[in-house]
Amino acid sequence: MPQMRILTETDLRQLVPLDPEAIAAVEGAFEALATKAVAMPPILRLDIPEHHGEVDVKTAYVPGLSGFAVKISPGFFDNPKLGLPSVNGMMVLLSSTTGLVEALLLDNGYLTDVRTAAAGAVAARQLSRPDSAVAAIFGAGVQARLQLKALTLVRPIAEARIWARDPGKADAAAAELSAELGIAVTAVADGERAVDGADIVVTTTPSETPILMAGWLAPGQHVTAMGSDAEHKNELDPTTIAGADLYVADSLSQTRRLGELHHAIAAGAVSADAPFAELGAIVAGRNAGRPSAEALTICDLTGTGVQDTAIATLASDRAIAASAGTSFTS
Repeated sequence: MPQMRILTETDLRQLVPLDPEAIAAVEGAFEALATKAVAMPPILRLDIPEHHGEVDVKTAYVPGLSGFAVKISPGFFDNPKLGLPSVNGMMVLLSSTTGLVEALLLDNGYLTDVRTAAAGAVAARQLSRPDSAVAAIFGAGVQARLQLKALTLVRPIAEARIWARDPGKADAAAAELSAELGIAVTAVADGERAVDGADIVVTTTPSETPILMAGWLAPGQHVTAMGSDAEHKNELDPTTIAGADLYVADSLSQTRRLGELHHAIAAGAVSADAPFAELGAIVAGRNAGRPSAEALTICDLTGTGVQDTAIATLASDRAIAASAGTSFTS
């Protein structure tokens, strides 16, 4: 008889840490997006403005994987005032053969955090200089911490700066990351100073106005922007994209609609039909990556359903191998 497995956030934190295998799973998902007949519909989005809330539903079928995930991801950004996390949600993994539910992943957003950080690692590995040693992280939340940890798994990061609108949160994040990663991490009150001399810059905020200015950037740097996953969010000065030597999207159709590219188009900095590479095509070798050590590169991560299917499949496989979670026969 078919079985369904239920996994809690506690189970999933033990089964799926941010590790090289998680990064490889997400990298493989990007490659599949460029090389296989992936079915990935547009994001279904529900806004609840009176409570500063939004809900995204993402999914993708990837040929070759036994299952596909459907993710429900609410973000209610006033929740911290109530002592609640701003992000939660769950994933459902269904059989690609029968459509039956195979696993219910009650992750409260944890798997999304891991797969987003893994995507940042993929972007850095494909687009930053191999000798990148200094990182600047904009934001001081969970994703800021995970993005820096992800960078240390793919680049020889020895120093990091944390900038956040709340200096106290930046101080706390810097202290925690220094202790956890064993590198020099400092809080910096000025964004421009944080960027100066950094090899990799990662923006991780839900900002609706630019926090990273084009004039702050220099040749040789790589920028990963991952906060603009909705039309109203905008972390980068729109002219940064026009000034980059290489702009890369996780999904070009998606970033034209709701990513940093969307704002660059709206500002007239680039044309609406300008051709740009996607990250998966670079992973697959179908497009060239970083053109030179002196190039300024930008990766626009808006979040894709293939990432969710990849991380949910990894979680399910590890759960089966470890006999983890609660299994039910239907």
